[in-house]
Amino acid sequence: MPSTSFEPGSGSPRAAGALVSVATLPASAVDHRPARERVEISAVQADSPGRDDRSNRSLNKEWVELTNTTRQSVNLDGWTLSDDSGHRYTFDHYRLAGRATVRIHTGVGRDTRTDLYQDRRAYVWNNDRDTATLRNDHGRLVDDSSWGHRRGGRH
Repeated sequence: MPSTSFEPGSGSPRAAGALVSVATLPASAVDHRPARERVEISAVQADSPGRDDRSNRSLNKEWVELTNTTRQSVNLDGWTLSDDSGHRYTFDHYRLAGRATVRIHTGVGRDTRTDLYQDRRAYVWNNDRDTATLRNDHGRLVDDSSWGHRRGGRH
């Protein structure tokens, strides 16, 4: 009678050995994959300090910071940062270095490695409550950060 631990119809220990090798291959392959990209919303300044006078200086004191927590750089091209009202900023040709942080300001400015500008003339982030949502270029949620929400709000 053939043993139930063998592949049906094989009846040989050699076939069982081959099955064990095939079963262990995916586990070892997983160990050699590079770490997944990990970018998170690390800070939000929704209420710019001082009077909300809609000046570019005031607009640029409203920002969201993203941090790459891995050692590898992450290509953010096509990623989006949005609020609850549907304001959306799309990253264009930007690569966030490993272990680096970038600040995305609301107002107008000159993009650098550490500061990006949405080039808006009005505030985006609500002072009392809102959610900053980061999505990758496939529209998948990467991270979000909420403030002012009562029970059931996200972190």
